[in-house]
Amino acid sequence: MVKHIIIWTLKEELSSQEKLAIKKEIKNGLEALKDKIPGIVEIKVNIDGLESSNADLMLDSTFENIEALKNYAISKEHVKVADSKVRPYAKIRSCFDFEVK
Repeated sequence: MVKHIIIWTLKEELSSQEKLAIKKEIKNGLEALKDKIPGIVEIKVNIDGLESSNADLMLDSTFENIEALKNYAISKEHVKVADSKVRPYAKIRSCFDFEVK
């Protein structure tokens, strides 16, 4: 299996209320992909970070294999969510992928 972790920091000009609404939209959009894209084992978006966090939200996802992750990245459903709910509001995106042993 392969883990795919993404951490985002949203744009600074967004208000706290806007950030909360955007985080909920991102969570709903990405978590809904589990039943739409083959190869996703688990997908969870954490939006309630502690005050010690320096990022706004985190995607924690698991895929059957590297091919499933690659297919997810280019799938029409994923690109639609990324283009409409994530990319317009994200300032920083960090990714860490690794094999689960």
